[in-house]
Amino acid sequence: MAHVPAVHRLTLDNGLRVLLAPDPTSPVVAVSVHYDVGFRSEPEGRTGFAHLFEHLMFQGSESLPKLEHFRVVQSSGGVFNGSTHPDYTDYFQVLPSAALERALFLEGDRMRAPKITPENLANQVEVVKEEIRLNVHNRPYGGLPWILLPPVLFDTFPNAHNGYGDFSHLEEATVEDCAAFFDTYYAPANAVLTVAGDFEVERATELVHKHLGDVPARPRPQRPSFAEPALTAEEWAVHEDRHAPLPALAVGYRLPDPATDLDGYLAAVVLGAVLTDGDSARLQRTLVQRDGLVADISAGCGLFGDPLDARDPDPFVITAVHAPEASTRQVLDAVDTEVAELARTGPSAPELAGVQARWRAGAHRERDRLVSRTLDLGSTELLFARPELAAELPDLIAAVTAEQVAAAAAALTPGARAVLEVKPGADQ
Repeated sequence: MAHVPAVHRLTLDNGLRVLLAPDPTSPVVAVSVHYDVGFRSEPEGRTGFAHLFEHLMFQGSESLPKLEHFRVVQSSGGVFNGSTHPDYTDYFQVLPSAALERALFLEGDRMRAPKITPENLANQVEVVKEEIRLNVHNRPYGGLPWILLPPVLFDTFPNAHNGYGDFSHLEEATVEDCAAFFDTYYAPANAVLTVAGDFEVERATELVHKHLGDVPARPRPQRPSFAEPALTAEEWAVHEDRHAPLPALAVGYRLPDPATDLDGYLAAVVLGAVLTDGDSARLQRTLVQRDGLVADISAGCGLFGDPLDARDPDPFVITAVHAPEASTRQVLDAVDTEVAELARTGPSAPELAGVQARWRAGAHRERDRLVSRTLDLGSTELLFARPELAAELPDLIAAVTAEQVAAAAAALTPGARAVLEVKPGADQ
């Protein structure tokens, strides 16, 4: 049975939800803030805005000039960063435990008033565009699958659009857009503050009230439903990639909603590992080692490969880079054969036990990192109102049965999926 550490919860008068997870085993603290806005909440015509705004949150704040946030953290021996996801944006800092008050001051100051100026906006638009050139336009398989697959898998703008952003949309962003975005989505009531590490709960509570309790309250925005009907046919699209040395494909299937069917969702997590995790995994063994059809293959939950990182709807994704002699249909047929066999028989007992043991070891290794633990607490509170979920996962995964994995495999039907075929050599 996994140890689930105590998490102390409180809510400030301005609506900010706070998680405190003390752990005296090392003299460091981590502070994160998760805002309930990701690229699924971007308005039409403003693709990439959530990620652009993440950059702007590092450009100075009410009491700090530009770059001062960086200097304060780094001069204290700390690290920091932020990231944008489909349903949330997070920011974190890890510092020596003596610098806890400094970290809370920094988060409170930019939650109160980030410094959004025309100069900062123009500069960060260029920074984001360069990031996109580096990670998407000039990289083999750039944007596969998280940018390229959603338009095939989904129909609505929130689920299907490019979350990195079109250049024209980024260039049209105004300071007024940014102010409106901040006022709407960066309200304390729309955020979760998490503090984990070496601190006393009473002292941390006092500091949280001191530095974030006076951030003005604003209404929590009503989150719309992003639900849409599941696919009822095989959707197919082709993408030409001038940097890709080999053809590739991405296949997406709709997952069970983890908020209402966690058991079904976790069976899909185990299924992904049975299919591609390790040399003895089903698709590795047959498609890579035996048949030489593919050079690389992976399967799992979520567009970024991280389970439980988004609300419904979210996909189960298989990606493969394959030999030019093999057609996309040939690779798909080989995948379908293995998935159908798994749906018929389920994984063997040793196969399932091996996957569950590796999953448990990996989860414990990852959670040993304070920053991972802190971010998991914040995201699972924000998405599922259940911060203990990440700590419970090793036991929940260990409880998944062969029958449940077989049922998850049976749900991967060729008649209800999205296929993106990547052809190398042509211009984008």
